Amino acid sequence: MSTSTSTNQPPLASQREKTALIVIDVQTAVMAASWNAAEVTGTISKLIDRARNEGVEVIWVRHSSGELPAGTPQWQIVDDLSPADDETIVEKTHGSTFEDTDFEDVLASKDVGHLVVTGAQSDACVRSTIHSGFARGYDVTLVSDAHTTEDLSDWGAPPPEQVVSHTNLYWGFESGPGRTARVQESSEVDFTAP
Repeated sequence: MSTSTSTNQPPLASQREKTALIVIDVQTAVMAASWNAAEVTGTISKLIDRARNEGVEVIWVRHSSGELPAGTPQWQIVDDLSPADDETIVEKTHGSTFEDTDFEDVLASKDVGHLVVTGAQSDACVRSTIHSGFARGYDVTLVSDAHTTEDLSDWGAPPPEQVVSHTNLYWGFESGPGRTARVQESSEVDFTAP
């Protein structure tokens, strides 16, 4: 039995030069049910302002499902945050922003190799997206104070503040060749590639 290894691997996404701020599912119903939502929304708003001022792409993600029907008030992005006319909104129906969407095409077209991730929910769509991005070769920064989740402790989950804390903890230990996973507070976020 012979094995072969290819020396013509495509370049990792992390070799692209640009960074994008990814804002996941900050929708009316999602944030209404989420822990510490007002503070998280305020933190995301400040990051959006910084990104725009620094010429960094802001890419929005919006989920639709039976509980979040497209076009309904609960599906809309929260009033406190507004995509600019030239900013992309990726519409998704799965947890990971990469699944069955044009997200990778959007990132490639903008030469993005570093994802700075914010939004909801920490243990669902945020988790799925950061893992999917890292597995696809992106550098991924999780903003520790700019993601949140709902309280699912009645179904056996830890309280939401512990879910957020645990997500920050384990992501800080993620590693892989040729790319970087890191956790930064919003005040420390560096929009340059690691």
